[in-house]
Amino acid sequence: MVKYIIAKQLVGKRVVTADGYDLGRFVDAEISEVTGKINAMLIEPSLDGGLAGKVKVDGGVVRVPYGSVRAVNDFIVVDRKDL
Repeated sequence: MVKYIIAKQLVGKRVVTADGYDLGRFVDAEISEVTGKINAMLIEPSLDGGLAGKVKVDGGVVRVPYGSVRAVNDFIVVDRKDL
């Protein structure tokens, strides 16, 4: 069964990698105009997370492909290999 989440509930959630690195906070999403599906998440990087210097920051945000999302609960958990 597919679980639906309202986008407003995602804004501000912490984004962490499956191996425990703090990426930052969810700020926005890239959505396909054709399908209406999320293509990528835009993350405001955490400067003290240790991973901020190793990921590509474009325009002040980190673009994380939505396919790398592994879980959404109190945190959004992503797979680091897709960064």
